[in-house]
Amino acid sequence: MPVAQTASTADFTVPDLLQRGTPMIKVSGRKQTNVVCKLDPDQGQIIWESKKHRIIPIENIKELRTASDGRYYREQFQIPQECENRWLTIIYTLDGNWKLWHVIAPSVDVFQMWDSTLRKLYAIRQALMCGLGNNYLREAVWEKQYWKAADEQADQKLFFEDVEKLCRLLNVNPSREDLGRRFKQADVQKRGFLDFNDFKRFVKLLKARPEVERLYKKFCSFGEGSFSYRAFEHFMRVHQKSNAHVDDLQRLFLRYATSSSGNDAPKAVQLPTDVFLNDQPDEASSMPNGASPEDLTTATLSLESFTAFLLSTDNSAFTDQDRSIHHDMTRPLPDYYISSSHNTYLVGHQLVGDSTIEGYIRALLHSCRSVELDIYDGDREPVVYHGKTLTTKVSLREVCEAIAKYAFAVSPYPVIISAEVHCGIQQQDMMASIMHEAFGEALVSAPVYGRPKLEALPSPEDLKGRVLLKTKNLYVSENEEMQPNVISVDADSSTTSTETSTDGEMLSELKHDLSKVRRGFSEAKQEITRPRKGLRLRSPSNSVPSAEKVKVRMSMSLVSMLVYTVGVKCRGINKKEHYAPEHMFSLSESTANKMFKRDGMHDLIKHNRTHLVRLYPKGTRVSSTNYEPHRYWSAGIQLVAINWQTSDLGYVINHAMFQRNGRSGYVLKPLAIRSQDKALLSKRTRHYLDITVISAQQLPLPKDAHGREVIDKSACNPYVEVSVHFPDWGLCSSPPVSTSGLQVSSRTSGVRNNGFNPVWEEALSLPFEVVGDMRELVFVRFAVREDGDDEKEALAVHCVSLACLREGFRHLPLYDAHVSQYLFSTLFVHVNLRDGTI
Repeated sequence: MPVAQTASTADFTVPDLLQRGTPMIKVSGRKQTNVVCKLDPDQGQIIWESKKHRIIPIENIKELRTASDGRYYREQFQIPQECENRWLTIIYTLDGNWKLWHVIAPSVDVFQMWDSTLRKLYAIRQALMCGLGNNYLREAVWEKQYWKAADEQADQKLFFEDVEKLCRLLNVNPSREDLGRRFKQADVQKRGFLDFNDFKRFVKLLKARPEVERLYKKFCSFGEGSFSYRAFEHFMRVHQKSNAHVDDLQRLFLRYATSSSGNDAPKAVQLPTDVFLNDQPDEASSMPNGASPEDLTTATLSLESFTAFLLSTDNSAFTDQDRSIHHDMTRPLPDYYISSSHNTYLVGHQLVGDSTIEGYIRALLHSCRSVELDIYDGDREPVVYHGKTLTTKVSLREVCEAIAKYAFAVSPYPVIISAEVHCGIQQQDMMASIMHEAFGEALVSAPVYGRPKLEALPSPEDLKGRVLLKTKNLYVSENEEMQPNVISVDADSSTTSTETSTDGEMLSELKHDLSKVRRGFSEAKQEITRPRKGLRLRSPSNSVPSAEKVKVRMSMSLVSMLVYTVGVKCRGINKKEHYAPEHMFSLSESTANKMFKRDGMHDLIKHNRTHLVRLYPKGTRVSSTNYEPHRYWSAGIQLVAINWQTSDLGYVINHAMFQRNGRSGYVLKPLAIRSQDKALLSKRTRHYLDITVISAQQLPLPKDAHGREVIDKSACNPYVEVSVHFPDWGLCSSPPVSTSGLQVSSRTSGVRNNGFNPVWEEALSLPFEVVGDMRELVFVRFAVREDGDDEKEALAVHCVSLACLREGFRHLPLYDAHVSQYLFSTLFVHVNLRDGTI
């Protein structure tokens, strides 16, 4: 199950036994090894020794599976049942890769100690990885972590040489004179070294924010020399564009202010690293207020209070920061974008990757609401894999059990299983039986005959907690009537082709795509080119050429599970073709692009107001790359399936879209493509996004494959690139100009020798166009890069839908390329949106 748990605020201490280390048996597919595992609470790491020093950063943990939750792998490794109550599986990421770590504890007591302690430590880190907020806890964790890293002798003393080394670790390179001055300021007892309290003073000096101090002094001028409520109201109304009620604004001010009779600044509650904030209020409410409502005219904000406010969730740049589900969830399903996954069972390459249940678990835990199954006859029961490729196979039963377990762990709204069924009639019956067993009452099904005619599809609210199956109903003809039990079927499938291509066309396209990725996939190339006939397209029976029609029977038990998502072939979108509300077809990326070029998007938008459509990547994306989904969202397509195993631009945009609406996996489509009012889609406007990149805080260092930070002798010279990504809006007059979205970008200059707290204070302006006021489909990406290494992966990124980006002075939490939040890194910017003319 997910790691994070609701924690109490009681103090918690990591047991000495775990800090010293306990013997464990580490299990892998090849062997079992005796290791000693330690837990370092300050560094936030699990440590063990093998041939090399190994670590698992606790913030990199994605899931803990213990006891019966880890049975899948215990049985896979043929470990006896009696070990189950001591079994621990950790799923984590390292160097951008998902990894698994399996151990058996020596006793139940030791296992329980590890299990409870890890979950509590993770809860602390998780509280810091949910956007902004928890600043005092964040500071305490940072100080502990870097104090221990600097105090290599563990003598509770840092000498000047230790501080110099720490600065290199932090990627900040002040002159020796400047560093010596700060060291002497922190060494208040003049002992020639720093203890932990001295270290905290030194860190405060190191983290000084002159750019915030300049802003503070500027806004004090509106309060006659102090940051009074008058100055705060001006700041919020004019610069932050706040429309909050005056009572709410006054309460917000008083949360951070102190009265003139109080101290100069509110004192932060000192929170140890072993206190959980999962059920705590925001940091402002934990700051003792010297100000009361009657003090409104005399209360002021100190520089410390102003900084705390800027970094708080009260000043979040993201409008959906509170994670509440606030969209109307009672509208029909076609009115929503639905978070969707392509070939969910794959965790790597499309042709030679592994098929596993992990892909389903990862997707569902990130609020994915539509997963894909490609089902084939197995030796005993149906299996899931990418047909006609060299991918491995996984049991359908195991996949369904995993879906059942995790389907509603994060979101309560319906899960749609998009299945391509290549089984014979016998294993189709098995498939139906397995799904009924796994999903029980959650599975939507109905008698095949006598169903009432649907006028419209139900809403996500109507289908809460339900699982829907979508696959092609082979009994539905073009006249939508039941046919005899033996019917004809085409073999058009996302597993083998982009549309109804011939074998030669498909292989030609495949060769062309492979030539682009040959360097990065030499192993895949060998596998693909050696047994060439392994790629030859065949019909579902694997014996008759694909050009011929194949006689296939379809299990009626399978048909009974097709209720609201009945798969049909796309026969075109025009007045002659009629689709019942439950009829749902899939389009390949290539087919959709051809439709856009030929007919524009209007017909598809109209169809998608009342029907569900799924889009999947073209078959030649063998390295699991992604398209940019907002192009297809602009046509109203609800289920735009993404390769979740690839963290490219398409994945990042998809992630940004579904951070909205409480991360429920359902986002209400813009009014312009839901409404029948054609005038909305004819409205085209031009805008400018003005971004002032002010500064960054504690930029991350690159890490090696073992999770250790790489300390390079050459200093970091960071710059910030801001890009706006928007659809080509092929809606008004001209056809689409590209097969992806459009983008404009601009960058700052580089700041030399400072990756810790660089200051730019540079203004950028980015023009873009919007149709129908659909700002939800415009995405803004901030990327912090190393000057001179433009081709390398960004040091840190932040991507957000423009509709969710607040204007004003904001701190953006920064993420790695795989959209995992860094604990301590932020980007301070000013955002302004202004209208232009076309």
